[in-house]
Amino acid sequence: IDADNAAQYRANAATYVAKLEALQTKMHASLDKLENRDIVTLHEAFPYLAQEFNLTVAAVIAYKDDTAPTVNELKEVIAVVNQLEVKALFEEPQDSSQSAQNIADATGAKIYKLDPGVIGESDTGAYNGYINMMENNLTSLMEALG
Repeated sequence: IDADNAAQYRANAATYVAKLEALQTKMHASLDKLENRDIVTLHEAFPYLAQEFNLTVAAVIAYKDDTAPTVNELKEVIAVVNQLEVKALFEEPQDSSQSAQNIADATGAKIYKLDPGVIGESDTGAYNGYINMMENNLTSLMEALG
């Protein structure tokens, strides 16, 4: 479509891919050392993250359509958290879940933020928004599991 600028587009893409690869390497260097690999999430938004970094999603608090879990579902999650001695629950930055708070209160686990990237940064200069988000996720994961 814009052949005059094709070389610049390719160069920009290569630069960004290099940043993504460096981030992936950095995340592996940090997360691969962790002994604690069990996480509990608010939504089923992190299977690829878990797969890439060999994390185990031990439980998901809300299963479908942003509905609150039933009492029995909460009991099941609390049992898993207690059995695996999970110390971290992850909710998304835009969410604040009473269910997560109830589980934290019942188990002593702490709530952390993990961003699936569904909202993104609002400022127009945020071309590194994904990288910034994943850096924040790395910080949160290391604080919670390290």
